[in-house]
Amino acid sequence: MSTTIDNVQRIFCIGMNYVEHIRELSNEIPDTPAVFMKSPLSIVKPGEPIHVPAHGSGFQHEVEVVVKIGRQGRANSAAEAISFVSGVTLGLDLTLRNTQAELKKKGLPWEKCKAFEQSAPLGDFIPYSGSFRLDDISFGCRVNGEVRQQGTTSDMLFSIPVLIVELSKIWLLRPGDCIYTGTPPGIGPLKVGDTVEAYSERIGSFSWKIVA
Repeated sequence: MSTTIDNVQRIFCIGMNYVEHIRELSNEIPDTPAVFMKSPLSIVKPGEPIHVPAHGSGFQHEVEVVVKIGRQGRANSAAEAISFVSGVTLGLDLTLRNTQAELKKKGLPWEKCKAFEQSAPLGDFIPYSGSFRLDDISFGCRVNGEVRQQGTTSDMLFSIPVLIVELSKIWLLRPGDCIYTGTPPGIGPLKVGDTVEAYSERIGSFSWKIVA
């Protein structure tokens, strides 16, 4: 099974999956996973520059653990869902926060604030075969060397296996599908000249330079 970035198919993103992040945005805790999507064309490989989008405002980072699906099918249980994961990495769900707030007030979709060009920086996948627990991954985000976010997947509202089961109820999962699994608290602004880094002792470290 390939765990490269190049064969990514669909990108499923989970919003509001860490309680403290939900609280920092004053949102309500969801009963089921909040799902939106990004295009694979939004991916930015490690080391490539990220251009600040010109169409909105409130450019912010959200670091997330990302899992890749390795086989086709639907997971009917959390135990079965583990067998669908072929790779794990880190990614950034880049967001135009002010634009998002405006869209939410009008009840409009989120593509303009979440699925714009280069909105999905993505690290290199490490193969996954059950050798470590998906609910025990510590990770974080640094900007210019300063820690902004720290979290662990054990704090997820909906665990990775549960997310796979919930997505399976709607979509037939396929090899190359990726799931951005939500962000911990500490989201913050990015500006031209910043270097943003997603890091994890288990997964590795990936960084990007913000440019005009």
